[in-house]
Amino acid sequence: MCDASDFAIGAVLGQRHEKHFKPIHYASKTMSDAETNYTTTEKEMLAVVYAFKKFRSYLIMNKSIVHTDHSALKYLFSKKDAKARLLRWVLLLQEFDFKVLDTKGAENLAADHLSRLENPYENVLDLKEINEKFPLETLSMVTFHGDSSAPWFA
Repeated sequence: MCDASDFAIGAVLGQRHEKHFKPIHYASKTMSDAETNYTTTEKEMLAVVYAFKKFRSYLIMNKSIVHTDHSALKYLFSKKDAKARLLRWVLLLQEFDFKVLDTKGAENLAADHLSRLENPYENVLDLKEINEKFPLETLSMVTFHGDSSAPWFA
């Protein structure tokens, strides 16, 4: 399941077990300033690309279904005259075996909720000084004991 809002994207990896969806992994990310200027379709596609990159090890060589509330994505994969950014993302996703299904927003609650979360600390750098003094500088020193005629590796 994937979803995008104006400032974040969310994804849920899961599997069906006895007709119930069982989540395996949750992921969300705040969009960069440039990504917030994308169109709605581009944001939804960005959410799909983010999900496949994040869950790649689970999804490669497996059939998967992408549940999204943005029906235009289904037709975007067969469209040949889309924007260059969208075509590049379609090419990135060609290594995966998946199909896109329309899902009502009410059934896509987890991904929808994750796409609404904003991390206020995501772009804040906490600068810390690097301590260049090593207390155990003798740790890497070679000690010599015994006969000087013996090679160092003996």
